[in-house]
Amino acid sequence: MKVMVGPDPSLVYRPDVDPEVAKDKASFRNYTHAQFGGFSYKKMTVMEAVDLLDGLVDESDPDVDFPNSFHAFQTAEGIRKAHPDKDWFHLVGLLHDLGKVLALFGEPQWAVVGDTFPVGCRPQASVVFRDSTFQDNPDLQDPRYSTELGMYQPHCGLDRVLMSWGHDEYMYQVMKFNKFSLPPEAFYMIRFHSFYPWHTGSDYQQLCSQQDLAMLPWVQEFNKFDLYTKCPDLPDVDKLRPYYQGLIDKYCPGILSW
Repeated sequence: MKVMVGPDPSLVYRPDVDPEVAKDKASFRNYTHAQFGGFSYKKMTVMEAVDLLDGLVDESDPDVDFPNSFHAFQTAEGIRKAHPDKDWFHLVGLLHDLGKVLALFGEPQWAVVGDTFPVGCRPQASVVFRDSTFQDNPDLQDPRYSTELGMYQPHCGLDRVLMSWGHDEYMYQVMKFNKFSLPPEAFYMIRFHSFYPWHTGSDYQQLCSQQDLAMLPWVQEFNKFDLYTKCPDLPDVDKLRPYYQGLIDKYCPGILSW
């Protein structure tokens, strides 16, 4: 199914809005997020997805000018050195950016990379470029979506919040659909590692449950390795593959639906 909407990506989450009214005819395009939400686009293993990232350089990341597959192994190895007893955490390092394959499936990078934030409520102060990119968003003029809580209940929990579309959300949904046998901490790290307004800006506390607050230190711990393992000294991927293939076979084996 293709949803016809205008330049505001959050419209795909709001079927109550008539897209014919909301669209900007000068920048009309088809949004195909629903296509990837069905996990019927491609069949491949985790390691095949890692290899696909050799064809991608993330335009939003000023610290990385080499393919994301190297960053995946760098992050994983940084975690492995600091947490040798947590093999599931090592695997998270390898997995965390695999959702960026969306950019190789035809999605534009602006819809795949960069920071994430909840939709359906007012963007908070630490959202990047909040003051220069949301002026034309109709949510800000709609009392249902323009308050701090918006369409949510206080402390409803981030599992009940609709996040902006991107590689985090896609990979999290892939993990759920394919039933990865990783602990809850891993799912939080994958889904929210680009949610900087929360784990770094301390915003959106009004939406958090006790479970979210308990998981926040894990997301922050992961973020250390995501940020500070980006260096030009590239790992010997061929030597590392057997170890990480063993973790894949343990936690997310076989051919997966993407």
